[in-house]
Amino acid sequence: MMKKCLIVISKSFKHLKGGNWMVSMKDIAQACGVSVATVSKALNDHSDIGEETKTRIRETAKQMGYLPNAMARALKTNRTYNIGVMFEDAEGSGLTYDYFSFMLSHFKRQVEYKGYDITFLNSRSNGRMSCLEHCRYRNFDGIFIPCTDFYDPQVLELVRSNIPVVTIDHVFDNCICVISDNVDGMRQLVEYAYECGHRRIAYIHGLDCSVTRARVSSFYYTCQKLGITVPGEYVVETPYRDVQKAMERTKEMLSRKNPPTCIIYPDDLTCYAGISAIREMGMKVPEDVSVMGYDGTMIGQMTEPKLTTLFQDTVALGEKAAEALVELIEHPKTTLIQNYVIPGQLLPGGSVKKITKTIAKK
Repeated sequence: MMKKCLIVISKSFKHLKGGNWMVSMKDIAQACGVSVATVSKALNDHSDIGEETKTRIRETAKQMGYLPNAMARALKTNRTYNIGVMFEDAEGSGLTYDYFSFMLSHFKRQVEYKGYDITFLNSRSNGRMSCLEHCRYRNFDGIFIPCTDFYDPQVLELVRSNIPVVTIDHVFDNCICVISDNVDGMRQLVEYAYECGHRRIAYIHGLDCSVTRARVSSFYYTCQKLGITVPGEYVVETPYRDVQKAMERTKEMLSRKNPPTCIIYPDDLTCYAGISAIREMGMKVPEDVSVMGYDGTMIGQMTEPKLTTLFQDTVALGEKAAEALVELIEHPKTTLIQNYVIPGQLLPGGSVKKITKTIAKK
């Protein structure tokens, strides 16, 4: 059958004039000896035709140079197949930071597999129109929000609209959220430090947001459960990925009369800033002070000492967000508005020292 298709294809190419000939589903159907409806089902991955038939038709379409007409598809489905991505990183690290770049990469790959394109935007895209108006002007089928000021009035207006929205790590009542399990992630870090003998555990956390609140609550809860007393000066704030502030907080904390033996940082980047501050003070990691990061970035597993950190599954976060948003766009009446929690994993490294009980009690 495939040979028959190829013979028909070769004959069809004789009609090519100046590269302007457009292959239609009717041409593919004629080449494969099937109906146009069967070609349509194969190209749209319907389940009521066999995989062998799908493969044969798709291969034929590829060899014939078939490209779906975007305008025709939009008219038929009433969709533009374009998704807006709102990404505003207040810390300025943007897509240079592994966590966001990897997550967005997998989101992009998954939606493109589903036939969608993405366009980046922000809450101040155009001074003449609001963010919601801009999204409607661009006819986005849906919006993905991995990072922004979720309390910005323009963002709130967008979330409350009828445009499908999926967020990362920030829960709204009326849209799907994909969440990294920050509560369990912090629990894993504190328990690991405890198992290594640490009792004076400090936490330099990020600025106030839903992620920070979940992690701080889990930090205090886990310490209480383990019988660890946490002095007020052991828990301080610094912006996420702010190297300078992280160094300042680290030096302040280690200059106190009874400094911690282990410090947990809000992300891997600030953890490395903390290591630099510790070394500037004439101390060593982990011999004098142990440190732990959060995110599980690639660089943290390639340095010496290898960083003890909490790996966030950026592949699962990006792919689940993409799947949920496409499902919401294509099946708005039957898609449940819910939160998807993605577990993380502790990555033990050489940045945490195992200490004796005698030292731990001091």
